[in-house]
Amino acid sequence: MIRPRAAIQAARGISRARWTCPSCLWRRQYSQKHQKREPPDHRKLGLQQELFINSAYSPGSPIFLPNGARIFNRLVDFLRKQYVRYGFQEVITPTIYKKALWAKSGHLENYADDMYAVTGNTGSPKKKSSGCCANDHGTAEPDLEVDEEYGLKPMNCPGHCLIFASKVHSYRELPVRYADFSPLHRNEISGALSGLTRVRRFHQDDGHIFCRPSQVEQEITKTLDFVKAVYSVLRLGVGYRLALSTRPNDHFIGTEDEWNRAEDQLKRALDSSGMEWSVNEGDGAFYGPKIDIVIKDSDGKEHQTATIQLDFQLPKRFELEYQAPAPEYEARGETTSDPALLAEYGPVRPVMIHRAVLGSVERLMALLIESYDGKWPFWLNPRQAIILTVNTSRPVLGWAEEVRDVLLGLKKEAGQTSPEGPVNPTGLAVDADYSARPLGSKIREARLSGYSHILVVGEEDVKNAQVSLGKERMSPMEMRDRMRNMADAFE
Repeated sequence: MIRPRAAIQAARGISRARWTCPSCLWRRQYSQKHQKREPPDHRKLGLQQELFINSAYSPGSPIFLPNGARIFNRLVDFLRKQYVRYGFQEVITPTIYKKALWAKSGHLENYADDMYAVTGNTGSPKKKSSGCCANDHGTAEPDLEVDEEYGLKPMNCPGHCLIFASKVHSYRELPVRYADFSPLHRNEISGALSGLTRVRRFHQDDGHIFCRPSQVEQEITKTLDFVKAVYSVLRLGVGYRLALSTRPNDHFIGTEDEWNRAEDQLKRALDSSGMEWSVNEGDGAFYGPKIDIVIKDSDGKEHQTATIQLDFQLPKRFELEYQAPAPEYEARGETTSDPALLAEYGPVRPVMIHRAVLGSVERLMALLIESYDGKWPFWLNPRQAIILTVNTSRPVLGWAEEVRDVLLGLKKEAGQTSPEGPVNPTGLAVDADYSARPLGSKIREARLSGYSHILVVGEEDVKNAQVSLGKERMSPMEMRDRMRNMADAFE
């Protein structure tokens, strides 16, 4: 079905907004062809590919443009799909908490310099209404002052402890795994800020595992497998190293015996992974030892991305527990067959494992931008396809619009009317260039812009109800299915 009005409007120019002039970009890239190539810099590529910008109004807080947001969301969606396999349940937690929470968790004592303080309303609190319940659950809330100081969260672990503590758990339920993509804020010094690698506001594929002591080694091994699977898809399979960070010399919580026991469990898991690993003496977090995954950028500088951290301390501070038989044996990670001991149930403290596979999504994006050098795999490419028209005749423009609607999932088949109500789009990124310029110029520009598929619509394609991809011709539905299969396979 051809819509002349839409076709005429489309013929006035390219259907997408630009932050970089294509002609200037072409001249700049052409003039640099014969110059010595510098190592890829994600800050320069980020501007050229219209991925992100920074603003003096919010230093260290990258602003993602549509292309950058597409990559960001695809990385997050990719992790969400893997959560089904590894048993994580996603939660959503607050951005700010009262100072009392950070005192309880130990962050106020050990991490205060890296946190942002937020002041609440300094006015007089409103008088509470009388009634039998103070909230929807019928339990009284603590009478906290409304002008108490708050803190922007630098990490999600205290919030996840609150979730675990909100109900009674049996040993049969464990491990319990929570995941969170909430934004985090850390007060980095201004001189350290750099592009996407060192920022103040970022997102982490944050996860916490609450498990029995006997499950620790198995959970760490699974998490290392998780990292290997994800980094293989991202083509970082041989580009990272593992490092065990041990107890700091000062500013740590817990006893040396607890630290030694935790470090031994991490070492056994690392040994069973079959991968090479090293030790960073004294570089652990203040609450427990950790395994860091470290990647080099194009300049050879190392960046920590994924992390696995063992924590015996936060469960104590938040008084977390689960019910289990033979609690004394359970707490040591041991088993017994004594019926009398098994008949005795009691509370046991869970072990908490902090884990992030991507780490900071922003930092990983910077490393991927430089690793791919602007040549994205199809599933991550924010410019997966562009439709170019041979001319600006009404039939050609109308059919190009039909093709685009099918590829985007706005129509199941070409020629159908647009469905009413909500749509179920394909998620493909498809642009169009309907401008009245020579086809060769448009193809050259599309290649420089990094499109994976350059589709062409001409008079013959209109007659045969097809679209051209190089020498191939196929229906819009076949093209859509091919592209979706590539995206689903992370190609």
